[in-house]
Amino acid sequence: MKQAIKHSLVASVASALVLSGSVAMSAGMDVPMIKVTPVLEGLDKPWDMNVRADGTMFYTEKCKGLSMRSPDGKVTNLYGMKGSSGYSSSGADLFCEGQAGMMGVAADRNFDQNRRLYVASTSNKYHGSGCKTNFERCDGNIVMRLTLSEDLKSVTDRTDIVTDIQYKPFESNQPFGGPGAHNGGRLRVGPGGYLWIAGGDRHRGLCPQSPKLLCGKVLRVDTNGNAHPDNNPPAGFDKRIYTYGHRNVQGIDFRPSDGKAFTAEHGPWHSDEITALVNGGNAGWDPQEMTAGRGACPDKYCGYEPDQMDGKDPAVRASYMPMSDTRFADLMPPTWNNNGWSQGTSSAAFLKGDNWGIYEGRLATGVLGIGFGGTPIGQRIDMVGITPDGLGINAITRMPLGFSKRFRGLVMAPDNSLYVAVDEGEIYRVTATSMQ
Repeated sequence: MKQAIKHSLVASVASALVLSGSVAMSAGMDVPMIKVTPVLEGLDKPWDMNVRADGTMFYTEKCKGLSMRSPDGKVTNLYGMKGSSGYSSSGADLFCEGQAGMMGVAADRNFDQNRRLYVASTSNKYHGSGCKTNFERCDGNIVMRLTLSEDLKSVTDRTDIVTDIQYKPFESNQPFGGPGAHNGGRLRVGPGGYLWIAGGDRHRGLCPQSPKLLCGKVLRVDTNGNAHPDNNPPAGFDKRIYTYGHRNVQGIDFRPSDGKAFTAEHGPWHSDEITALVNGGNAGWDPQEMTAGRGACPDKYCGYEPDQMDGKDPAVRASYMPMSDTRFADLMPPTWNNNGWSQGTSSAAFLKGDNWGIYEGRLATGVLGIGFGGTPIGQRIDMVGITPDGLGINAITRMPLGFSKRFRGLVMAPDNSLYVAVDEGEIYRVTATSMQ
């Protein structure tokens, strides 16, 4: 049984604000002290978390399942993947492969009354023949609604509320081209208690701009999986679609000041992006065959440059394979992009509470740190200051954690602390103390 680690790490923030590569000093800024406390170690690729007001934490391990850590540090394994041991129950249809597995977890806004959790996972239950012949119609990703027992020690009910999100079942001649590629999988409950589901393009060129396929989309649904009544996708689109034209959304959260949704997304070795979502908007990713000046593409997916393994200039790649293609009239312009580089932006969470001082309201964004083609290896958390209109930034500061790892999952807790999951197998609690 995994137990909480009893020691802590402390990092003090330098009184510098990094903006566009320069350092601005300002006397009297409320720069908080940051403290990092390990919560769990020895996990198998922890991916996402949900933290309750009493300190109870639900978390997923991508290839194992859903577990709960009690405030006293005790861990209960609730619902496992096929082949996992030590869980109260498991799903024989759930599997882990490549970038896919058990991923996002979110609690119902009325969890204290109904004990419901929502979990995204890969499943073979609804595969159909498409998984053998044409993965455009391989429905291999689901969202489950789970009801926990009163003692929170077991799952008493499972209802699959979304069953038709596509999955990549085949190896293809692409970088990172194995099964499960670009799987997305982040879940969050947004304003009004509706569920937001962030997805990837599954290495399929048709996905992002397709009106019917759910890959390359952000969905907004109710707790039964039905479309939000105010969703406004283009005519002929699936009504569950809030935005489309995405590549691989890894982070989504809602600005505390106005509830506006923002995503963090991987670029194709150039132009990672943060985007302010617009109902019915197009993120502008269109990797279909023979577009943007490309030649033939494996599996009709021009999502990668054929010679980029040689480190081709990302500015050149971006000029004819843009993340946000301006030829789309309904394009949502990115709030921020990574200056032509791609380091793998991951989960994101807005920092809440005046204990965060000058960083309150910024979007904390995990960076996996690909480090390809001259890109510096950047395993870090950035704190991004976003302008009120959502269309630009005014500051980026690296969170001083005292270590660098692959930051996979970020979520704010009700006590205004930030919980962080890393691929190396740990979950940390990050607290901030205002110095004023």
